[in-house]
Amino acid sequence: MRYWLQLDEADQASFDAAAKQVSNLYRRAAVLHQRGVHVVCCDEKTGIQASERASQTRSPIPGSVEQQDAHYIRHGTRTLIANFEVATGQILTPSLGPTRNEHDFAHHVSRTVALDPDAEWIFIVDNLNTHVSVSLVRFVANACHLHLDLGSKGHCGILRSVSTRMHFLTNTQHRIRFVYTPKRASWLNQTELWFSILVRRLLRRASFVSVKHLSDRIRAFIKYFNKTMAKPFKWTYRGRPWTI
Repeated sequence: MRYWLQLDEADQASFDAAAKQVSNLYRRAAVLHQRGVHVVCCDEKTGIQASERASQTRSPIPGSVEQQDAHYIRHGTRTLIANFEVATGQILTPSLGPTRNEHDFAHHVSRTVALDPDAEWIFIVDNLNTHVSVSLVRFVANACHLHLDLGSKGHCGILRSVSTRMHFLTNTQHRIRFVYTPKRASWLNQTELWFSILVRRLLRRASFVSVKHLSDRIRAFIKYFNKTMAKPFKWTYRGRPWTI
């Protein structure tokens, strides 16, 4: 059995255009990086459990597999906001905390931009509401020195609605801008691929005695990954053809 998704003609055209834009950025990322432009995929992994195994894991011996206690103690959760730099494969300025609201995301983006404050930044994100927030618009306007009347949320101006804020955030004239993956296509965000590495290499088999222990282990893994494993993903998907 395999899932598939029925799209009407308008949805298909929207998907094709967005997928092609994202894929083109992935293929051009190395050239853009040489010019000082950072192409960064950004996403959140929520509800990471700090779970402690009730008893010690039994290491595998010849002829058997590792054995883990099915019972565990929950110590809380953390949310990881991570950037995957497409040209280098590095994880930049990871943010770990209890929430992932619009202020968390805007602060995360500001920390990322601070790595190279005068450079051009292109963030590839999904369509989560925190990625088109009032806080994010205000940060971009301030960081790009755009002296504009932003209006007010729900009433007027750039801040009025999701569509007006997205139009502002995707403006190609801005030094800091955002590119959005198609709806229901988070798999186009390369950070999702890196999250699968994090799960396989660290989270799936580990035991954590506190949320601090969990956070420390994630940060240590990211440091190790950047030093020994980081490399660009080989991206072969080119989006759907314009004509058939």
